[in-house]
Amino acid sequence: MAGLFNKLPGFQQTPAGAERVILRRLPRIAWLGTLLLVVPSLLARVAIWLGFSSEGPGMPGMVDIYVLSLIILHWTVLFTVGIYAFIVLVMKGPAYVADPYPLNEAEEPRP
Repeated sequence: MAGLFNKLPGFQQTPAGAERVILRRLPRIAWLGTLLLVVPSLLARVAIWLGFSSEGPGMPGMVDIYVLSLIILHWTVLFTVGIYAFIVLVMKGPAYVADPYPLNEAEEPRP
């Protein structure tokens, strides 16, 4: 098992870049973005409660549908960006040598 991960000799590892910054900031962006997207729903309820809106009691429900769709879109975008940043992080890692595959004499092409 020790010979499974043999690093390629002479490989120069690429230094870390923006992908690590993105991966570190994703949880904070997810929380703050979600909280900011909930604000219109809360404002719709406050407007009905204080009597600023003449829409009626069904208006907060419609706002909730829009807010929920935006939250799902926000999370989907963050998930996609996280996948891309993780792929870049893995690709910048060390290169490994694959196990050799011995060819049979009959399989070699003839000149």
